[in-house]
Amino acid sequence: MKRMRVYIDTSVFGGCFDEEFKKPSKALFRAIKANKATPLISDILIAELARAPQEVQKLLSAVLRWGNAEELEMTEEALTLQQAYMSAGLVSPKYADDALHVAHATIARADVIVSWNFKHLVNPGQIRAFNGINLANGYGMVVILSPETVVMMEEKQNEKG
Repeated sequence: MKRMRVYIDTSVFGGCFDEEFKKPSKALFRAIKANKATPLISDILIAELARAPQEVQKLLSAVLRWGNAEELEMTEEALTLQQAYMSAGLVSPKYADDALHVAHATIARADVIVSWNFKHLVNPGQIRAFNGINLANGYGMVVILSPETVVMMEEKQNEKG
């Protein structure tokens, strides 16, 4: 079976160091390290994590050293799709980076966006709205899930063999 390509947002890295989110976040990174999933790492994620605590930056460095990450660079296409989300009122300018995460993942055809951001991303209404914009602009649909859900899916898949 093909490895799942997961776009990881900033909250998942930070989740590894938060009591509430630690266990599933670390489980996701263990699956990535074991080559069970391919992480998609964007330039905006790297820029956001450059302002994060040292332990979070070290985790990003480790993920990049594992050698199975796909790095996504900023493109005019990503900026245009980000603007489409913002023009539709899905994300305010204050949270423009969230829209850029979704744009990167959409263009890269990620299997799933993984996030702990329940307000702007892991939210059924938001997901429907992002997908409406994606379809109207000729892109595919996105799936946005919490690390906990992705880890459960991966475990169930392993049980099936």
